[in-house]
Amino acid sequence: MHRLCLVLIALLLVGVAGVATPARAVEAISVPANADAIDLTRSVERYVNHGPNLQVSTAPGADGIVRRIEVTSRDGSNTDWIVFALSNPSDEQIDRLLVSPYYRLVGSGIIWPDLGRSRVASLSPSQGIVPERIASPEADVFRITLDPGAVVTFVAELRTPNVPQLYLWQPEAYKDSVNAYTLYKGIVLGISGLLALFLTIIVVIKGTIMFPATAALAWTVLGYLCVDFGFWNRVFGLGAGGEQLYRAGGEVLLAASLIVFLYGYLNLNRWHIHYSHVAIAALVLLLGLFGIAIADPAIAAGIARLSLGVIGLLGFGVVLVLAFQGYDRAIMLIPTWVLLLAWLCGSALAVTGGLSNDLVQPALDGGMVLIVLLIGFTVMQHAFAGGALVQGSIGDVERRALALTGSGDMVWDWDVDRDRIHTAGELEMLLALKPGTLEGPARDWLDVIHPQDRDRFRATLDAIIDQRRGRISQVFRLRSEDGHFRWFLLRARPLLGADGEVVRCVGTLHDATEQKTFEERLLHDSVIDNLTGLPNRQIFLDRFDAAMSRYRAEGAGRPTAIVLDLDGFKQVNDNQGISVGDSILLTMARRLARQIKPQDSLCRLAGDQFGIVLLSEQQADRIAGLGEALRRTVRAPLTFGEHEIYLTGSIGLAIGDEANTTAAEVVRDAEIAMYQAKMLGGDRIEAYRPTLKTVTGDRVVLENDLKSAISNGELRILYQPIIRLSDRAIAGFEALVRWQHPKQGWLGPHEFIPLAEESGLINELGIYVLERAARQLAYWQQQHHDNYRLFTSVNVSSRQLLRHDLINDVKAVMSRSALTPGTLKLEITESLVMENPEYSAKVLERLRSFGAGLSLDDFGTGYSSLSYLQRFPFDTIKVDQSFVRNDQKNHNGARPVILRSIVTLAHDLGMDVVAEGAETESDALELLQMGCEYAQGFLYGQPMPAEDATRMLSNQLSRMQG
Repeated sequence: MHRLCLVLIALLLVGVAGVATPARAVEAISVPANADAIDLTRSVERYVNHGPNLQVSTAPGADGIVRRIEVTSRDGSNTDWIVFALSNPSDEQIDRLLVSPYYRLVGSGIIWPDLGRSRVASLSPSQGIVPERIASPEADVFRITLDPGAVVTFVAELRTPNVPQLYLWQPEAYKDSVNAYTLYKGIVLGISGLLALFLTIIVVIKGTIMFPATAALAWTVLGYLCVDFGFWNRVFGLGAGGEQLYRAGGEVLLAASLIVFLYGYLNLNRWHIHYSHVAIAALVLLLGLFGIAIADPAIAAGIARLSLGVIGLLGFGVVLVLAFQGYDRAIMLIPTWVLLLAWLCGSALAVTGGLSNDLVQPALDGGMVLIVLLIGFTVMQHAFAGGALVQGSIGDVERRALALTGSGDMVWDWDVDRDRIHTAGELEMLLALKPGTLEGPARDWLDVIHPQDRDRFRATLDAIIDQRRGRISQVFRLRSEDGHFRWFLLRARPLLGADGEVVRCVGTLHDATEQKTFEERLLHDSVIDNLTGLPNRQIFLDRFDAAMSRYRAEGAGRPTAIVLDLDGFKQVNDNQGISVGDSILLTMARRLARQIKPQDSLCRLAGDQFGIVLLSEQQADRIAGLGEALRRTVRAPLTFGEHEIYLTGSIGLAIGDEANTTAAEVVRDAEIAMYQAKMLGGDRIEAYRPTLKTVTGDRVVLENDLKSAISNGELRILYQPIIRLSDRAIAGFEALVRWQHPKQGWLGPHEFIPLAEESGLINELGIYVLERAARQLAYWQQQHHDNYRLFTSVNVSSRQLLRHDLINDVKAVMSRSALTPGTLKLEITESLVMENPEYSAKVLERLRSFGAGLSLDDFGTGYSSLSYLQRFPFDTIKVDQSFVRNDQKNHNGARPVILRSIVTLAHDLGMDVVAEGAETESDALELLQMGCEYAQGFLYGQPMPAEDATRMLSNQLSRMQG
C-alpha cells in the first residue's frame, strides 16, 4: 500500500509537469564546422509572457535521453523566452557567436514600428560552458562553446517579445562581416557628409531659399545615417536601445526636410498662397511629433513613415502639375522624384517584410544618399546657371558697371588733357555715323549738335573746367546720318587731378528721344484736337479773350462767338459706328474751315460742337449771312459708299461788347443761344439776347445744383454686381452714380452727365466717384479676406482721359486706399482711346503702373480699335450688351459667331471678358460655354446701395462656409 501511494504521487507530479511545459523536446540543429553563419530565427521555440520560471525538455542527447531543465528570470518577473538546441557532430570542440541585432529595418513595421533595443537578457545552456556575453553597440552577442558530439539546449531570457533576427556566426566570418559593413558605413557617411558640407558652402555664396532647403535635407539624411549606423551610440554612449528617440526624431526630420526642400526648390509661394498654407501646416504637424516621440518614439516614427509616403505621392503630383505648366525646375526634378518614389516603395516592402534580404537595409541607406546626390546635382545647375555663381560678393566697381549695363545708357568720357571724348562706339551706331566720328576733340561734336544747342553745350563744358565742380545735366540734339535729330540727356561730373584741375569728365548719355516726343505730343494734344487738327476749347477761349482785349484797346475788330452743334450726331455715331462718326467730324471741320477767312479761328469745343472766333465780319447782317452759310454747309449731304447721310446744325451767336465781360461769359452766351436753337427744333440760327437767360435758367440752376451736390457729397454711388460664371459668385461691382435732386427727384446719368461734360464739372464728378468707389472697395477687401481679388469698375469720361491731371488723381486715390493691385478697374470706351491712340497708350501705361486695372468698355461697337488693341495694356474687355442679348433681332446667327470671336480674341491677348446685358439663364449658360469669365445684368441684380451690396457679399460668404 505504501509503494502504491508513492507511484501515484510520482505520476501526479509528472502530469502537472506535462501541463506546465510542452511534452515534446526541442529539435537540435547541427552545427557544421565549415558553416560561416546559420539562421536560427525560425528554428526557436517562443514562450511569450510565460512567467518567471520556464521548465523545458532538452533535445535528446547522444544517448537518446531527454532531460528536463528549469530556468528562472533574473528579476523574478514575467518574461518572454526562446529555446533552441545545437549539436556538434564533429570530434572537435567548436566556438560560435550567437548574434541578435538591436535594430533591423526589415519587418520593423509601419505603424508602431520596432525601433530596436537589446533583445537577449541572458542565455542558459543545458550543459557545458556558460555562454559569455561579448560587448557590442549594435547587437546582443554571446560566445557559445560546443564539446565534440555534444547536444546542448539553450534557454534565452528576452527583454522584448520580438527577436527580429538570430544568427549563429563563425567568429572570423562575423568579424569579416562587421569589418566589411563598417567600411561601407564609412564610405556612405563620408559621401553624405561631404555632400552636406558642399551644399552648405553653396548656401553661403548663393542665398536663395532653394539652396538652404537642399542643404537642410542633406544634413538630415546625414543625421539619420549616423543613427542607423550607431554613430551617435558610440559618441554619446546611449546604451542598448537608447537610440529609439534619435531614430524616431531622424525619421520625423526626414519627412519635414523633404517638405522644406520641395517648397523651397519649386518656389511654391510664387504659384499660389495655398501651397504656403499647406506646407506650413504640414511642418507644424511633423515638428509636433517631437513631443510625441519623447513619450512614445514608436508612435512618432509610425506617423513619420506614413507621412513620407504621402509627401512622396503628393509631391509628385505637384511636380507633374507644374511641369505641364512649363516650369523648368519641376521638369528637372521629375527623374529624381521618380527615384525617390522607387526608394519609398522599396522601404515600404522592407518594413512590411516583403523584402527580407540582409542587404536591403544598407542598400536603402545608400539609395538615400544617391537621391540627395541627384538633388544636389539638380540644384547645382541653378547655382551655376549663366556662369555667375557669386551673388552679393561683387565689388562696388563691378556693381556699378552692371548697373550701367542694365540701364542701357552709354558711357560718356571726356579726357580733358588730351581733349578726347570716348563713347565706346555705341552712340555712332545709334546715329548711323561712321566709326570714330565722335571719338575725338569736343569741338568735333559741334558739327553734329543741333545749331540751337551748340552754344549751350560749349558753355557748359567751359563752366565745368573753370569752376572745377558741379555736375552736368543737359539735354541736346544730335544729328543722325539721315539728317534727323535725336535727343540725348548727358549726366556727368568732373574728376580733379592732384593739382586740383579737371583731368576728366565722366558720365552717361541717355537717349531721350522717345520721352521728348511724348512730351511734345502731350503739349500738342493739350491745345490741338487730335482728330480734326483744330485748336481745342482752351485755345478758343484764349483767342477770343485776346480779340476782346484788342477791341477794348483799339476800338476796332469786335469779335463774335459762334457755337455750332450737330443735330442728331449721336444717333448717327451709334448706328453707323465710330469710324463713320470720326469721318463726319473731319469732313465738317474741313467744310466749316472753307467758310471763314484767315483772320477768323475755327476750333473744336467738344465732341460734335465747333466754335468760331469771328473777326472778319462786323455788320450784323453779314454775321447773320455767315451763319446761314454755315447752316447750309452742314445741311449738305455726306456720301459714304452707297449711302448719304444728312445732318443739320444748331448755331448760336454772341457779339462781344465793351462791358467788363470775360471771354468765357461771351462763349457761354453763344452756347445759350445754341441750346435755344436746339430747343426750337434745330437747323436754325439764334442770336443771344438777355431774355434767353430765363429760358435756359433751369439749365444754369441745374449746373449750380450739380456743383453743390459734388461739393457736399450728395451724389449716391450704386453698385451693380458682376458675377463669375464658373461658380456664380460675386467677382466685383460696377460703380454707377445717381443724383437725388432735392426738387426734381432721382436723376439718371443721361440727365446730368452731359451737363457735367459741357460745363467742365466732369473732372470733379469723376474724382468724386473714383474716391468713394475705392474707399468702399477697400472696406470690402478688408472685411472679406477670402475675397481679396474683389474688384470695382469705374467709368472714365473723355474729358478725364484727355486731362493731364488724371494720372496724378488716380495715383493719389490708390495711395490713400490699401487696395489689391488691379482690383480698381477704370472702364474706358473704345471710342475714347481711339480719339488719340498714341496719347491714350502712354496714359494707360502710367495708370497700369500705379496698380489700376483697365477695362475696355463697349467693345465691339466699332472696328477701329482692333488694330490698336494689342498696344493698349487692358486686362479686361467688356462686351457690349447688343452682342449678348438673344432677342429676335439677333436670330440671324451672326451674334454668337461675333461674340465667340470677341471672347477668343480677348483670351489670346491675355484678357478677361465681362459680358453686359445677361438677363436670362440661357444667356448666362451660353456665355459660360463660350469661355466668358464674368457677366453683368439684371439677372444678377440691379444697381444697389453699398449697404445692400455688403449684405449680398456677406450672404454669399455664409453660404460658402455653410
